[in-house]
Amino acid sequence: MTKKIVIATKNLDKLRELEIAFDGLPVEILSLADIDDFPDAIEDGETFEANAEIKARFFSQKTGLACLADDSGLEVDALDGRPGVYSARFAGYHAHDITNNYKLVEEMEKVGASESPARYRCALCFIDTDGTKICGAGSVVGTIKLDAKGEGGFGYDPYFYIEDNKTMAELTTEEKDLISHRGAALRDLVPKLKEWLSCSSE
Repeated sequence: MTKKIVIATKNLDKLRELEIAFDGLPVEILSLADIDDFPDAIEDGETFEANAEIKARFFSQKTGLACLADDSGLEVDALDGRPGVYSARFAGYHAHDITNNYKLVEEMEKVGASESPARYRCALCFIDTDGTKICGAGSVVGTIKLDAKGEGGFGYDPYFYIEDNKTMAELTTEEKDLISHRGAALRDLVPKLKEWLSCSSE
């Protein structure tokens, strides 16, 4: 039996990354863009894990379907771990990639840092219609530099350098999936989700 799962995002780039991981599973993937226009969940958790669960429970209740939500973000050592859980709204509640990246550069310059160790972190939370919770987490370590490179990816990717002096924005979707925080979180979550789907369909 195919299970409908709502992915709690309207971000097409993020949705694409998540859909790839579910290829071959007995699921039908929907996004928030495919269903009614619900209000945003109030992400007032202090951790990525807490916010992912808040979103998953909120949209599962609103839609009556199983829901998978993620919360992810950037932690920069020179900024004492900021923007952290505020990564998506670093420059304000209705911020977008351009304004968030401008804010990142501005904050780095304020502390006199031209580069800094940093990490991307991702927490995933799946909530089924019966309340079952399955979680996954992943991270990737890199360096934030003020020289943006690359046209791909999204978020802070043009400033997030990995090995070979490449940024996440210079990777193909496939290359990014192999090393990214979201890819790692999916590899943690999917086997557990696959086992649950198998048991719950019996």
